[in-house]
Amino acid sequence: MEKNRLLPVNLDSYKPLRELVLEAIREAIITGTLKPRERLMEIQLAEELGVSRTPIREALRKLELEGFIVMVPRKGAYVADLTFKDIADVFEIRAALEGLAAGLAAERITDDELENMERLLVEKAEAIAEKDIEKLVAADTKFHDALYRASRNQRLSNIISNLREQIQRFRTTSLSYPGRSRRSLEEHRSIVEAIQSRDVQSARQAAQEHIENAENSMIESIKKDGFDIRD
Repeated sequence: MEKNRLLPVNLDSYKPLRELVLEAIREAIITGTLKPRERLMEIQLAEELGVSRTPIREALRKLELEGFIVMVPRKGAYVADLTFKDIADVFEIRAALEGLAAGLAAERITDDELENMERLLVEKAEAIAEKDIEKLVAADTKFHDALYRASRNQRLSNIISNLREQIQRFRTTSLSYPGRSRRSLEEHRSIVEAIQSRDVQSARQAAQEHIENAENSMIESIKKDGFDIRD
């Protein structure tokens, strides 16, 4: 692990220290600052983040439960090494849960939330037209967050968000895959139309198909761009 790649946490934040440390290490893994199979040293992480080893230890335990790191007996903590099977497993679970969220949203969404989702479709279309990949990823993320909120099930939202974060590092390259961004927009539009019609079954199906298509594009983009992923 190279030195000084992580910035000290903001101790003036209103969030508890353990949460700040957890978010900092998780973000470093998601962005690739901390790479797959890299060993995580408590002392070094504590020095870089400007904290004691106690919140580091707590964060590593939580990140192990979330699937971001693995603990190897007598060797310590390592950034989890994703395989294609791991990615498939994440998408398999996510497709089912995303479908559940969409079905619940069809039953529980408010008019204001529906209007917001329609605005997000416009925002995503603008990002595609401008070929602004950062704006596209942001709009895509906001759309799914809006869907989860509309389900009125916070635990469900938390679980799906965690699954999404585990493969966040590949989302930019996935949405950049030829034709994927426009297909993704049409799939989002189908989800909104089903929810607008209060059609629970169609909403579930549209959301599941969207995640399955996203998985296929992500796998192809990973292979095309030569990411360090094992079979």
